[in-house]
Amino acid sequence: PAWRWRLRAGPRRRLVHVPSHTDGDPAGGAAWTCFPLDERALVRVRGPDAASFLGGLLTNELPLPGSAAGATPAPARAGYAHFLNVQGRTLYDVILYRLHERSEEVQDFLLECDSSVLGALQKHLVLYKIRRKVTVEQMPEMRVWAVLPNTPEAGRAAPLQERAEAPAILTRDPRTARMGWRLLTQGESPGLVRGGRLGDRWDYHHHRYQQGVPEGVRDLPPGVALPLESNLTFMNGVSFTKGCYIGQELTARTYHMGVIRKRLFPVRLLGSLPVGGVTPGTSVLTASGQAAGKFRAGQGDVGLALLQSEKIKGPLHVTTSESGQVALTASVPDWWPMTTK
Repeated sequence: PAWRWRLRAGPRRRLVHVPSHTDGDPAGGAAWTCFPLDERALVRVRGPDAASFLGGLLTNELPLPGSAAGATPAPARAGYAHFLNVQGRTLYDVILYRLHERSEEVQDFLLECDSSVLGALQKHLVLYKIRRKVTVEQMPEMRVWAVLPNTPEAGRAAPLQERAEAPAILTRDPRTARMGWRLLTQGESPGLVRGGRLGDRWDYHHHRYQQGVPEGVRDLPPGVALPLESNLTFMNGVSFTKGCYIGQELTARTYHMGVIRKRLFPVRLLGSLPVGGVTPGTSVLTASGQAAGKFRAGQGDVGLALLQSEKIKGPLHVTTSESGQVALTASVPDWWPMTTK
């Protein structure tokens, strides 16, 4: 069918592979780095009722459809949202991509999620489908990439444009400008990023943790994480003016009360670390031994911790069986609203 052809047909361009050290320039002169995210997967939701169906399940408004200019395909529009359970806790975090619709009868979305819960998300969607005119299918042939500028200056010198050229989609990451762009392809080469270099997934996650951006079930455990404590508001992931959705009551009440005592903060670990890193759920303590929160997840010496906001400025530490006390510092990302700093 035509919609599948639009995703599969089209020319491919090769990624430029650059050595990690080139005359002192780790990017080898490339403006952008493309990171393959094999731990992310895609589900497609399509049909006349797709928008209203998803609207009743997600915390956010759906991205508006792009408008085509002449023969140029309309750009895909991306948004960020969570699926919640009835208690108002996060089940799955997703980036939504609204594809170009040639007819109002065909509403077309891709949902990017953690690949480890791909089957669970599909079952969740089918559970609430009932008599809705939608189809839900996995898209194993498509690959997710993160695209980050090597320096702020390089990104401005070689700007990207939102595009939807088969077989790829390139659009800004909707969570924060600090996370660059998202790219979906059906091959091993991110063809819409000319002259980019291939990056290591480890570097992407290190950057993400430094920016305080949670992603996937390690950072947002299903049925445990609360959306506002996970900074969903800061990441453009929730609407307080849209219609009803599952889990809305607790989220809306917490927001309007205006009191969120704990948040996910980016943290840095100082000193000798255990071989396997700090165990998720390890208590974070103040210098006097009072509980300040819990370590959520991380990579190397950076990560995320759910902390009481009033205690982040003092000395903090975690205790491990291998390394004893490990000092921990929390920070407030500079892209958060000033009122939280």
